[in-house]
Amino acid sequence: MVKLRLKDGENIQDAVKRFRKLVEHAGIKKEMRRREYYEKPSDRRRRERRRAERRARTARLQSQ
Repeated sequence: MVKLRLKDGENIQDAVKRFRKLVEHAGIKKEMRRREYYEKPSDRRRRERRRAERRARTARLQSQ
């Protein structure tokens, strides 16, 4: 949970900017996008496997 306390004399725009940074850093935005639609477990495993393969491929290319 993100908590934001306004500082003395802080501008609202600055507070909103700080709040957005806190939300982004906490990963809430990413989690909301992920939960927006139901994803079948098989699709999730496929997506994660492809992502791991891509990471391994780039790691191999960088080590050469």
